[in-house]
Amino acid sequence: MKTKKIPLRTCVVTKETLPKQELLRIVRTPEGDVEVDETGKKNGRGAYIKKDLAVLESAQKSKILEKKLECKIEDSVYEEIKNKIEK
Repeated sequence: MKTKKIPLRTCVVTKETLPKQELLRIVRTPEGDVEVDETGKKNGRGAYIKKDLAVLESAQKSKILEKKLECKIEDSVYEEIKNKIEK
């Protein structure tokens, strides 16, 4: 019996390659909105960050998500990401 392949993705902040379940996908939709993508299947440009508050703070300070998604990210989006991580 074959073992199931685990999809790996790279965190844009820490550059760690981790299983997809340990990361949170942030997506910029074709309309230009920035959202948290829990399904991992929304259309748009996506970036993955590790589910860790320290990593989120680092991403907010360095504006790495804004660079990767090529748009301005509001503080309300960072609050939404923080709430998802704390769950």
